[in-house]
Amino acid sequence: MSSVTNADVLRSIEHFRGARDAAGPSERLREVRARAARFRGEMLRAAPARYYRSFGLVRLPYPTRFAFLNAFSSPTPMVHLVNRLFVIQVDVQGETVTVLVSPSDMEANEKTPYFQQLLAKFGPFQNLGRRLLRPELGTIEQCLHQAGIAPEDVDFIAYDHLHMQDLRRWLGSGGKPGYFPRAKLLVMRQEWESTRALSPPQALWYCPNGIDGIDPAKVVLLDGDVMIGESFAILHTPGHTEGNQSFVVRTPEGLMVTSENGVGSDSYAPLASRIPGLRKHALATGMEVVLNGNTLERGLDQYISMIQEKEIAGPSVRNPEFPNVVSSSELASYFAFPGIAPTFSFGDLAFGAPRVAKDWSPQVGDPSLARRCASIEG
Repeated sequence: MSSVTNADVLRSIEHFRGARDAAGPSERLREVRARAARFRGEMLRAAPARYYRSFGLVRLPYPTRFAFLNAFSSPTPMVHLVNRLFVIQVDVQGETVTVLVSPSDMEANEKTPYFQQLLAKFGPFQNLGRRLLRPELGTIEQCLHQAGIAPEDVDFIAYDHLHMQDLRRWLGSGGKPGYFPRAKLLVMRQEWESTRALSPPQALWYCPNGIDGIDPAKVVLLDGDVMIGESFAILHTPGHTEGNQSFVVRTPEGLMVTSENGVGSDSYAPLASRIPGLRKHALATGMEVVLNGNTLERGLDQYISMIQEKEIAGPSVRNPEFPNVVSSSELASYFAFPGIAPTFSFGDLAFGAPRVAKDWSPQVGDPSLARRCASIEG
């Protein structure tokens, strides 16, 4: 993106404004569901995004009591989630806009109190615990190299919420330039303000000092839903955190919706799930979805947001029993946590072809990057 400004790129939309104003929760749910169906119809009329690709970055352990709130019925205490990067390009007024969703700085993010508590249980064997609990699958540098996208071609970065995120490497801090020299953060104002003034129930999940020293000019605060072009939407979906947001992208397989309100396809279609307890819980309670419940900042809103996400997504062409909701941290099987496997998962996805940088090579100053990239390509 060169000549197109932020004002040209980010277009406010009103589809869900006021949808949650009713006093009765069932009325709010009914209104959001109806509007989601209309919004889905509109976005399906758009052409697919130029490029959509997801990359596995790291596996992370996560307590089952959070992953499947009140629904899981096996003694296994932990699940493993695959955290992914999403690289999305859309065309706006003849220019290509590049957005990275969930670029994680794994080394810095490890300082999150939750993960530090897990590592502490390994005592003097923390390096072993790190390899066991948090095996890395790839790096941001590797992913971009595979896609042919240079750091200076990234226009925006965004996250569904800021749990466990340290943004300073990407955006710069205290006058030190960031890895993405032009990129700005797209974040709901409520999420940004929450991260700056955490309460004790939240603090366990946020990386200390993860946004300190970032130039305010690098942060675009959103006060509601926006479109980028015609095929990419960012929607405020409160619940998991107060400022949670979801990403909707038009692809050749329909609308892909991404957030961490749920931890995988089973969370959005528990009646079709083979994970112990989820179907039984759904039948007993009438719950259509299973919440990712580590903080429960706004649980009822989170339930409505998950219905909103699955109604917008519609059924997956890969397995129509499950909606096209591609969780940013997706449940995966792992040998260390037996007895749990997703009934259906998306894994890494790729649609379209990127507009790539010309003659790009790994950045000077990272001597190991060229070797890592060569090992991927080999």
